[in-house]
Amino acid sequence: MAKFRGTIGFVYEIETSPDVWTQEAVERVYRGDKVRCSRRWEKTDSLNDDLVINEEISIVADSYLLENLYAMRYVKIGDVAWRITSISQERPRVVLDIGGIYNGPKA
Repeated sequence: MAKFRGTIGFVYEIETSPDVWTQEAVERVYRGDKVRCSRRWEKTDSLNDDLVINEEISIVADSYLLENLYAMRYVKIGDVAWRITSISQERPRVVLDIGGIYNGPKA
């Protein structure tokens, strides 16, 4: 099993003024194991195919992560932010499935 050390992005809805909400990202570094790692090209209607990774990462959970599972949106691997497609709790760990490229707000 390969080791993982990377950044996980949490995205929160913040009310910046009355009835105006914006998304704000917070990044934290975590360690764990890469359980599964594969990549594939997905056909699209555009000119180039999209690269999709299918990774499963098992990380040791801390109290911040457990309290903010709802806000987890992406994992940075290298310089690229990848979308978290599913989360499962297997205490004391949390297992993340990673999918396509994340295009939302980043810290």
